[in-house]
Amino acid sequence: MYPHHREREQPIFSSRAHVFQIDPGTKRNWIPASKHAVTVSFFYDANRNVYRIISVGGTKAIINCTVTPSMSFTKTSQKFGQWADSRANTVYGLGFATEQQLHQFSDKFKEVKDAARLAREKSQDKELANTALTIAAPQFSQDLSDELQSPPVMCVNGPEEKLFRSQSADITLSAEKERIKKMLSEGSICEMNLESELFTLQDSNSKLVAALHEANANVEQWKKQLAAYQGETDRLRDQVVELEAHGGHGPSDLLKDELTKSLEELEALLKAKDEEIHILQSKKVEYHEVEHHRDEAIHRLRETEMRNAELERRIQNSEQNLNNSLEERDRMDSGIQRAIEILDIKIFDLNDLRQSLVKLIDK
Repeated sequence: MYPHHREREQPIFSSRAHVFQIDPGTKRNWIPASKHAVTVSFFYDANRNVYRIISVGGTKAIINCTVTPSMSFTKTSQKFGQWADSRANTVYGLGFATEQQLHQFSDKFKEVKDAARLAREKSQDKELANTALTIAAPQFSQDLSDELQSPPVMCVNGPEEKLFRSQSADITLSAEKERIKKMLSEGSICEMNLESELFTLQDSNSKLVAALHEANANVEQWKKQLAAYQGETDRLRDQVVELEAHGGHGPSDLLKDELTKSLEELEALLKAKDEEIHILQSKKVEYHEVEHHRDEAIHRLRETEMRNAELERRIQNSEQNLNNSLEERDRMDSGIQRAIEILDIKIFDLNDLRQSLVKLIDK
């Protein structure tokens, strides 16, 4: 369930911001939902044509909002914007570090809202069906739980007598099912956090790759310039040596000073280029570290998906065992009902026999 859902839902945009929620009491003041800036991402579900805004802080989902055509993102200042989520009955606010980030998020919100409107027009029936199933599932689970917890009541010859039977197996299965569902929910939040981290790493990786390509191109250019500067330096040194060898027959001391100054400037330039090459090499090392972190995040994401698949399998087994227990209980109830009917007939026969004996005694 959840692993397949995560596979079909892909991140399309991400930004970092401070998250706030409106005070439900006053509807005026903002309550910080995160202590520091967190990643806020747009996700797209290709199978259901649904767009969501998700932000995770630690193991808690701060924002889990489905974008609808009726939503609108409002810029209230140069670095702050807000939108209302009628389903969650709240208003979210985002504080960005720069005005450019606010504009980018606002443009993406408008783009996603238009896409959601088009998707709603194309697959409205499918979305309504999914919404109905989503609403009906918790009620069905509650009805099933109530049915398991209510003991059966039998009536024999008028007075009501409660027939108590052991329900330890049903209670154990229900508790196991609830525990597995809780573990699956925690695993889904952890997986969502890993996906946000992976998307951030991929974004940083793409930026570092672009910077590395640009740096490599600059390194090749600087190597050519360095070779030219070294040739020019060697030529100037040869001229200085030649001038010193000729003594008074060469140019004036002023020309020697100019040549020496040019030589010093070229050496300083060579030193600066060497430092830049060293900085680029260190950035290359950082790029490899980011690659390593990304591989670790992908590995953790796969492990989480495997754990979620195992939890799903255990839930299916628990549901099968629960269904088997319910069928067994129904069969036992049917047997008890038949025994009660036979017992009623026997009691009626004994009552007739007693009346017959009384009549014989009276005669």
